[in-house]
Amino acid sequence: MNARTRRARPRAPVVLEDVAKRAGVSTASVSRVINSPGKVSMALRARVEGAIKELGYIPDGAAQALASRRSRIVGAIVPTLDNAIFAAGINALQRRLRQLGYTLLIACSEYDLAEELNEAQALMQRGVEGLMLVGEAHVPELYELLDSKGIPMVTCWVYRDSSEHSCIGFDNRLAAVGVTDYLLDLGHRDIAMVAGRTANNDRASARVDGVRDALASKGLSLPPERLVEQPYGIREGREALRVLLRGRNAPTAVICGNDVLAYGVLLECQACGIAVPGELSITGFDDLSLSAHLQPPLTTVHVPSAEMGLLAAEHLVACLAGQTGVIHKEVETSLVVRRTTAPPRLNRAFARDTDSKLDRA
Repeated sequence: MNARTRRARPRAPVVLEDVAKRAGVSTASVSRVINSPGKVSMALRARVEGAIKELGYIPDGAAQALASRRSRIVGAIVPTLDNAIFAAGINALQRRLRQLGYTLLIACSEYDLAEELNEAQALMQRGVEGLMLVGEAHVPELYELLDSKGIPMVTCWVYRDSSEHSCIGFDNRLAAVGVTDYLLDLGHRDIAMVAGRTANNDRASARVDGVRDALASKGLSLPPERLVEQPYGIREGREALRVLLRGRNAPTAVICGNDVLAYGVLLECQACGIAVPGELSITGFDDLSLSAHLQPPLTTVHVPSAEMGLLAAEHLVACLAGQTGVIHKEVETSLVVRRTTAPPRLNRAFARDTDSKLDRA
């Protein structure tokens, strides 16, 4: 066998004792750094983590779980990662869990409650000790399964102080009331909404309810022809605006259930030659990073997704340590006023010209 075909000998695996020797500490100290990093000094943690990195040591998770009966794994199920608002929350959740010595496993339900239950079962089979969910709309079997296994859970993106489950989020209805009141104060009365699908989505439903309630307080309504439900997507937002503008009376403002739908509405306006906000005001919901950089920048509701992810991580870890029970934590949303909204121009030419603009697009 020549040098070209000779296989390199496999290196002996790095073990806990190797790390302890390199760091100049006991194996017990190395174990504490790995399993309870928050309970050791920064100096010791730095020495041990430096040795781990230098040697390329990978702890044997299966052995640790067997010895301690703990997996130190937390799960999260979100509707989708296509929406950056969920991605931001998951990023914060994972970062904080890592700091606390936990690993995150993620699954997506695609807004399908049966699929969510399947994903939860799969995560439990992999040993998750806690679970973060989005919203409160879940099949009863999921709650029953978590209770039977003693797995703590927290719901995010919703807040209800009477909930029997831990929740970290905000009142979607009140946030929608706020953005509607803002448009009403500007003088808008012909208001339409492009909402996300409300089936299996309590956040989208609550936002529609908020718009209805705010309009009703002024003696107005949201009739069926002024409400279009669409999956969250740019193309769907464009299609929704075309539907709205085919109605008998063109709206002067469109409230969108999230920023992505608002992007589609804005792009369709630009394609049709509809001035924003001169002829049509547009609002979003989420305040994604792109929203501040559009032309014109989008008026929207800021949602603190990273804060929810961080708080969810800390709550679940505290539950696993036996330090807390059910909590109800409300985070603040805020209306970010930019340049897609303005008082309505009572310009009948806009309504008359709508069909011709759409035909030319």
